[in-house]
Amino acid sequence: MFKKILIANRGEIACRVIQTAKRMGIATVAVYSDADARAPFVTMADEAVHIGPAAAAESYLLADKIIAACKETGAEAVHPGYGFLSERASFVEALAKENIVFIGPPANAIAAMGDKIESKKLAAEAGVNTVPGSGGAIADTAEALEWANKIGYPVMMKASAGGGGKGMRLAWNDQDVKDGFEATQREGKNSFGDERVFIEKFIEDPRHIEIQILGDQHGNIVYLNERECSIQRRHQKVVEEAPSPFVTPQMRKAMGEQCVALSRAVNYFSAGTVELIVSGADPSGESFYFLEMNTRLQVEHPVTEAITGVDLVEQMIRVAAGEKLPFTQDDIGIDGWAIENRVYAEDPYRGFLPSIGRLVHYQPPVEGWTDDGAENGRRGVDGVRVDDGVFEGGEVSMFYDPMIAKLVTWGETRDEAADKQVQALDAFRIEGLGHNVDFLSAIMQHPRFRSGELTTGFIAEEYPEGFMGAPLDQQLRRVLAAVGGVIATADADRARRIEGQLAADLYAPGDWTVRIGEREEGSTSHEVRLEEDALNVDGEPVTIEMQYTPGETMVDVALYENGADEDSAPVETYTFQIEPTRTGYAVTTRGATHTLRILQTRVAHLASHMIEKTPPDLSKLLICPMPGLLVKLHVAEGEEVQPGQPLATVEAMKMENILRAEKQATVSKVNAAEGDSLAVDEIILELE
Repeated sequence: MFKKILIANRGEIACRVIQTAKRMGIATVAVYSDADARAPFVTMADEAVHIGPAAAAESYLLADKIIAACKETGAEAVHPGYGFLSERASFVEALAKENIVFIGPPANAIAAMGDKIESKKLAAEAGVNTVPGSGGAIADTAEALEWANKIGYPVMMKASAGGGGKGMRLAWNDQDVKDGFEATQREGKNSFGDERVFIEKFIEDPRHIEIQILGDQHGNIVYLNERECSIQRRHQKVVEEAPSPFVTPQMRKAMGEQCVALSRAVNYFSAGTVELIVSGADPSGESFYFLEMNTRLQVEHPVTEAITGVDLVEQMIRVAAGEKLPFTQDDIGIDGWAIENRVYAEDPYRGFLPSIGRLVHYQPPVEGWTDDGAENGRRGVDGVRVDDGVFEGGEVSMFYDPMIAKLVTWGETRDEAADKQVQALDAFRIEGLGHNVDFLSAIMQHPRFRSGELTTGFIAEEYPEGFMGAPLDQQLRRVLAAVGGVIATADADRARRIEGQLAADLYAPGDWTVRIGEREEGSTSHEVRLEEDALNVDGEPVTIEMQYTPGETMVDVALYENGADEDSAPVETYTFQIEPTRTGYAVTTRGATHTLRILQTRVAHLASHMIEKTPPDLSKLLICPMPGLLVKLHVAEGEEVQPGQPLATVEAMKMENILRAEKQATVSKVNAAEGDSLAVDEIILELE
């Protein structure tokens, strides 16, 4: 076994690899850029080597700097994580020349599967179902139009070396191809150094399902069931779960065996994932097709670990050291259900614009996950696991992926895992920048998600006008009003410095009473019980209990059956995050922020159920919606534009965003040039 390994990555995946390596008794080396000098993974590692400026192209993507760090520290092997150099065959070959082991698959397998065009040919030869497509790179827009019409709309334009949702454009008609083909080429070239693009049929009502592969260097290959990753935004996964609510045992076996056959065809070993597109309109489950193979560890690997008990990082290290897999296909089972949500630095109330800046407050719902080697340990604390690589006071930089953390929950059933997500998201405190916690909670509560009727169009179909917060039901409305009144009363009492017993009635909408009970001498904690028959769950009256200390920012609330004894479990629980406002409180829970306006002493009124966030008016100004690089101006001064016409393309977080005209107008002034770095809300064009 290795004595020392280097992790050629950053953030949460670097922390994840370091945890397992430490448990295995292996020393670790971190490499870091200027932007990551104070990052948690740097302090977690036994040694750390600075490798350059913040930009990945000047640090994490430079193979020679990684190799130099290995030589400097005596690291025997390199774990690449995901992204960066993880799927570069040339990096594996460069390591081999220096007698440094790559903790991943062989270079030939990476090369074969890393090219989407060649990989489809190999998949077809191995007997794997493939999607109709161009079969090769397309030279220009004219040829792209020919292929699109030959295949039949809708089609997907894909960068051959793309991945992670980058370098992909969906086209429903000729105009979409004209608008998007060159942008797809640029994204491929800028992100992967390869501008080749191919076209394939877009499967309608598609589900994205992937098979986890694990093999050793002795010819043993197994599949560790499937993951469903259908809930995506701009082809970037948002929610992942294992197993899939759609896949039957027969489908699982057919998919798994085809994916193992493909892996054998390229002599694959280590962890890898074969991604499939499945027609949700085909109840037989036979309409599944090969998309690509990711020759690395996936972001969503924890859900597989949670249901199988297999530590994928540990097995990657052991396989790289020449060990055999300690199990066979018959040993792989499914225990329970796991769901992962990606917590991103983005503002769902403003069209999911990237949000960068300082994490003024950062408090995950459980302490950082610790890899203790136990099978259940990979499920976190009581079935809640947080994989992160950030810290309170740190910054989310524009140079890297905007993911803050991965929230993973495990339960005996799918509903239990989803319920745990809602509770954990409520308790996830992030302040200082925009984040998508409310949005994730809304998805977890959505009836369509709970039904398992998923497609890759879920977000676009369920939130066609954008996200404005999860809906508010009558029960939560009453709980909010009661709790808001209690908090207001307690805060007012503290201000008046009232001591001793307090017995005050608070009347909230619905003619029901909140009574604040006794408190101990010198204590500022209020025990509260909502009495009478104000609340009902499934037709049964309940009481609400909470403890609140004036000034607290997070409060747990529980609903109990009336007359329940001390050992009874609550029928429902909430976690409220509280922020004082000039007229009351902003209370965040269950996927939305609710504004409580306090009208007079000890009277609470629910003024509105969410904070409205209005996007900038682009009718006369084209405003840059996020910090980024202006890569292309599509118009010039004096030019007349039509609704929907592309005006400018801005690259942010490695993604190109096309800004379009909202209505007919004339460009009166151009304020920026191609190549300019733009700040958020900077004016690009003026229209009249």
